[in-house]
Amino acid sequence: MSVTRRHVLARTGALGAGIAFSGALSELFTGTAAAQHLGHTGYGPLVPDPKGLLDLPEGFRYRVLSREGDPLPSGEGRVPSNHDGMTALPGRHGRVHLVRNHENRATAKIPVPVVEGLTYDPAAKGGCTALTLDSGGQVRSERVALAGTAVNCAGGPTPWRTWLTCEETEERAGTGGYAKDHGFVFEVDPADPRRTGAVPLTAMGRFQHEAVAIDPRTGVVYETEDAFVKPFGLFYRLLPEKPLGGTGSLRAGGRLQAMRVPGVPDLSSIQETGACFDGVEWVDVPDPLAAETPVRLQDYGPRGITRAQKLEGCYWGGRGVYFVSSYARSRDGSAADHFGQVWRYDPAARRLTLVIVFGPDTDVRLPGESPDNVCLAPGGGLMVCEDGSGAQHVFGVTRRGEVYTLARNRQNTGTPEAPEWGEFAGVTFSPDGETMYVNCYRPGTTFAVRGPWRRPPAG
Repeated sequence: MSVTRRHVLARTGALGAGIAFSGALSELFTGTAAAQHLGHTGYGPLVPDPKGLLDLPEGFRYRVLSREGDPLPSGEGRVPSNHDGMTALPGRHGRVHLVRNHENRATAKIPVPVVEGLTYDPAAKGGCTALTLDSGGQVRSERVALAGTAVNCAGGPTPWRTWLTCEETEERAGTGGYAKDHGFVFEVDPADPRRTGAVPLTAMGRFQHEAVAIDPRTGVVYETEDAFVKPFGLFYRLLPEKPLGGTGSLRAGGRLQAMRVPGVPDLSSIQETGACFDGVEWVDVPDPLAAETPVRLQDYGPRGITRAQKLEGCYWGGRGVYFVSSYARSRDGSAADHFGQVWRYDPAARRLTLVIVFGPDTDVRLPGESPDNVCLAPGGGLMVCEDGSGAQHVFGVTRRGEVYTLARNRQNTGTPEAPEWGEFAGVTFSPDGETMYVNCYRPGTTFAVRGPWRRPPAG
């Protein structure tokens, strides 16, 4: 896929409520002057990898940190399947702690090994593993950090340097072979997993969680729900009883609410970049644990609630939270079609803004080519993992709304006649901004990518 196949619909004349596109992106795309001069060619064309793993631009290089099926250095078993969401947290003496999700269902090829004290439901095969890297980027340890959870998709880091991992399922005990209810968020300390254990954060609700982001000033937690069939998912916030209280504070409980944008029952109906909505409301979730009715199906009053298809990535940047709707398809019941939206919510102004929309009036024709996990790049802009059909990429989005290709997965898990490439997931940067870490979902592979992140791109 050439970079010209995908363009952001950045209409700077779309004022919304008086905010042009450039203003809407002013916090998302902040960085160095070099970042401001990134063009649509990005860092240059991708160079085919002779090893057949990862294509990158000239001047970039990768290291494989971990591969599905390899022995865990901890001796606990093998590296599990289905590498998904991930974060990089600073450790002592220049170390970096990577904590990585494994989106394992009952049919997973390699489950997360059951470890005493770190296992929630021994019948479930998902969870997290943690890697510790030294100051030179070498792997010093790799071990189980959480086991016995299900379909661990994305999540988000906390201000106190732990990871919130999300179960993207609503299955109950007695279904799917599970012994306990699932659909929760769990906290993981990659430096000391036994400190957090395997305790569901029940106040954050039981639903098809995707990702979370925390307001570092107030401790409010924002959550996305990945529902790709009707009824579509909601965007939530948790008002914690003990905000910013450190490890374990979210166990103290809180108040779960869902977002209502007056007059907008479906976010896909908004197609104009820069469109703004003031007076966003938050409605209490009647039963966060969904004892009888799934959370998104509960009664939110005569004015209803705001929904979106395939809510995925969630990230805090500047003074707002950004979240992704990976795609919307009218044939599935969405109000309109798109190939991906990025929204920003400003809590202080109670304002929701559409900052990016992909297609469908670009020349990208496959709705499956859609943005998933996102993170802020150290030099400004976004890094976006593609989750669709065909070849899979990591894209960069500049502060001008231009899209360039940063990486392409070369690992074929299908056949020459019917190739299949695993999606990218878990993109994140080291605390010093010098290394990008990213997962290939299948075959599970974790890469460390170094290059001229803070310099203008070649060409």
